[in-house]
Amino acid sequence: MKYIFLSLISALLLSISWPTYGVPFFIFVALVPLLMMEHEISKFSKIKRKGWTIFGLSYLAFFIWNLVTTGWLYGSKNPDGSHSMMAVMIPLVANSLLYSIVFMLYHWYKKIQGTYWGLTFFVAMWMVFEKFHMSWELTWPWLNLGNVFSEYPKMVQWYDTLGATGGSFWILLINVYIFYTIRIWEAGRKRKSLIINASIVAGGILIPMLISLMKYSSFDEKPVGEVSVLLLQPELDPYNEKYAKDSTQILNDLLQLAEKNSTGKIDYYIAPETALPGSGSISETGFEQSTLLNNIKSFLQTKPQSVFATGISSHKFFLNEKKIPKNAYQTSQGMWVESYNSAVQIIPNQKVEVYHKGKLVPGVEIFPYMNVLKPVLGDAMINLGGTVASLGIDEERKVFTNPFNKGKMAPIICYESIYGEFTTEYVKKGANFLAIMTNDSWWGVTEGHKQLLSYAKLRAIETRREIARSANSGISAHINALGEIEADTFYGDQTTLPAKIKLYEGETFYVKTGDLLSRISIFVLGFLIFYTLIKQIQKRLKK
Repeated sequence: MKYIFLSLISALLLSISWPTYGVPFFIFVALVPLLMMEHEISKFSKIKRKGWTIFGLSYLAFFIWNLVTTGWLYGSKNPDGSHSMMAVMIPLVANSLLYSIVFMLYHWYKKIQGTYWGLTFFVAMWMVFEKFHMSWELTWPWLNLGNVFSEYPKMVQWYDTLGATGGSFWILLINVYIFYTIRIWEAGRKRKSLIINASIVAGGILIPMLISLMKYSSFDEKPVGEVSVLLLQPELDPYNEKYAKDSTQILNDLLQLAEKNSTGKIDYYIAPETALPGSGSISETGFEQSTLLNNIKSFLQTKPQSVFATGISSHKFFLNEKKIPKNAYQTSQGMWVESYNSAVQIIPNQKVEVYHKGKLVPGVEIFPYMNVLKPVLGDAMINLGGTVASLGIDEERKVFTNPFNKGKMAPIICYESIYGEFTTEYVKKGANFLAIMTNDSWWGVTEGHKQLLSYAKLRAIETRREIARSANSGISAHINALGEIEADTFYGDQTTLPAKIKLYEGETFYVKTGDLLSRISIFVLGFLIFYTLIKQIQKRLKK
């Protein structure tokens, strides 16, 4: 019962730390009970299968944490309109398993190399896992530890140097050192060492926060310009209305919303992810002939020097079999086609510019590791409201340049806004503000849409770029370069949000280096594994 209690305490502390409802400062001790549980079982317990016990208890903690923080996935619906239990259970079970494997690897390594090397391995392994979880096709970095301070941007202004992955490293170090302090106290009961270690812990927590407050109060970067943006929030039901309503009516409603709220000069009209066409998609080879896109151009004729950016569903046909992309599929007519979740920039008398979403939602926009899993799962994905194919992507980020002013927009599409280093690629391409086009209405009125908005604040800090965020059902927002929300909308409102977006240039240290600490952790982990293998080989040779 003692070990179960420690596991539950970690689950509680992890859960109550999370945005957008929790208090993040509990995260500094959230992993300590799990580390204590592992130590107690390894050193003092008479349990026969210690490894499996540690695995089970860590899984319990991580399962509860995942359930509390991402249980809102239950709000997504199956094709028949019922809530999707599988949409929450699959990531819940799988993600908890991955975290438990990380903890078990720490346990095994600690058995071989001892506590101090084991704790070093724990930090490096967790950092490498978070990096890996942002890179593979089953990517789900929602619970990366550095995200926890997204509601407290004043405390993490130094993310412009080390990013949210630096926040994960900070949190892991503090947890490990608190565990170390407890162990030293238990072993010697020396008050002097306790005071010294407690002071180090306090300094480790407070100094980065003080640096952050100093950076916040001294931020005086001068913008190179400013653009006037009107964010459109059409509030279109993504399950029924979007696919039942005529695409021309959807666009007319969107343009009426823009027209009704246009006051003064508007440099950018920005609409949300897949705002058009509703059912189906728009052929990219026929962009210039598209009735929908030409209607937008006609609207802009009455708005001199205005640009319209929106998310769309698009597709492209391929006739040359040698150039068929890997995610293309064959139609019943024998043609090959690839579909995309896209962003477009529309300007009268110019060709439509397009960018294809580069980070796809597993199971919904991409069939992960299709060659391996499709023979096993068959059409199970589509029965869950997902996909039996995968959308195409752009391998590189694109920036939409405004010919009428200094605006250079990063067209970030929904899920992409969770990824720090990925977002820096837009800035390296010259983007001087970030435009997030998203559809947050899949999960209803839950923490999901709030957390996705909250994480965007970290991207603003990391890149020192202002954000214009257009959401289908909310929350649309203007976020400044300090990660603060200047203005936002209510979830579920059909509305607009005007914003004056400041344009910043230059690159932060994080933009230049990306997830530096994650890459260092990869080398550290490799060294620890290599060193251990050499030591084990030497031991066997001596025998």
